[in-house]
Amino acid sequence: MAQPPVEPRYLTVAEVAGRMRVSTMTVYRLVKAGELASTRVGKSYRIDEHDLNEYLRKRYTEAG
Repeated sequence: MAQPPVEPRYLTVAEVAGRMRVSTMTVYRLVKAGELASTRVGKSYRIDEHDLNEYLRKRYTEAG
Protein backbone atom coordinates (compact mmCIF):
# COMPACT_ATOMS: atom_id res chain seq x y z
CA MET A 1 0.00 0.00 0.00
CA ALA A 2 1.43 3.40 -1.00
CA GLN A 3 1.95 5.92 1.74
CA PRO A 4 0.70 9.47 1.27
CA PRO A 5 3.43 12.06 0.62
CA VAL A 6 4.85 13.65 3.75
CA GLU A 7 4.07 17.35 4.04
CA PRO A 8 7.13 19.52 4.58
CA ARG A 9 7.67 20.94 8.05
CA TYR A 10 8.81 24.54 8.03
CA LEU A 11 10.89 25.97 10.85
CA THR A 12 11.37 29.56 11.93
CA VAL A 13 14.82 31.15 12.01
CA ALA A 14 14.74 30.96 15.82
CA GLU A 15 13.92 27.22 15.72
CA VAL A 16 16.76 26.57 13.27
CA ALA A 17 19.16 28.61 15.42
CA GLY A 18 18.14 26.57 18.46
CA ARG A 19 18.70 23.27 16.70
CA MET A 20 22.08 24.37 15.37
CA ARG A 21 23.02 26.10 18.65
CA VAL A 22 23.99 29.29 16.86
CA SER A 23 22.58 32.82 16.89
CA THR A 24 19.67 33.86 14.70
CA MET A 25 22.07 36.24 12.91
CA THR A 26 24.16 33.24 11.83
CA VAL A 27 21.06 31.63 10.32
CA TYR A 28 20.16 34.89 8.54
CA ARG A 29 23.71 35.05 7.14
CA LEU A 30 23.45 31.48 5.83
CA VAL A 31 20.11 32.27 4.19
CA LYS A 32 21.36 35.53 2.63
CA ALA A 33 24.50 33.79 1.33
CA GLY A 34 22.36 31.11 -0.32
CA GLU A 35 23.95 28.33 1.74
CA LEU A 36 20.68 27.41 3.46
CA ALA A 37 17.52 27.22 1.36
CA SER A 38 14.55 29.16 2.68
CA THR A 39 11.11 30.43 1.79
CA ARG A 40 10.04 33.98 2.42
CA VAL A 41 6.65 34.37 4.10
CA GLY A 42 5.84 38.05 4.36
CA LYS A 43 8.80 39.57 6.18
CA SER A 44 9.83 36.25 7.75
CA TYR A 45 11.88 33.33 6.52
CA ARG A 46 10.94 29.67 6.91
CA ILE A 47 13.36 26.80 6.44
CA ASP A 48 12.16 23.37 5.37
CA GLU A 49 13.28 20.79 7.93
CA HIS A 50 14.54 18.56 5.11
CA ASP A 51 16.73 21.41 3.77
CA LEU A 52 18.17 21.99 7.24
CA ASN A 53 18.97 18.29 7.64
CA GLU A 54 20.63 18.23 4.20
CA TYR A 55 22.69 21.33 5.03
CA LEU A 56 23.90 19.74 8.26
CA ARG A 57 24.56 16.36 6.62
CA LYS A 58 26.71 17.94 3.90
CA ARG A 59 28.77 19.85 6.46
CA TYR A 60 29.17 17.00 8.92
CA THR A 61 32.78 16.03 9.56
CA GLU A 62 34.05 13.34 11.78
CA ALA A 63 36.37 14.51 14.55
CA GLY A 64 39.58 12.73 15.26
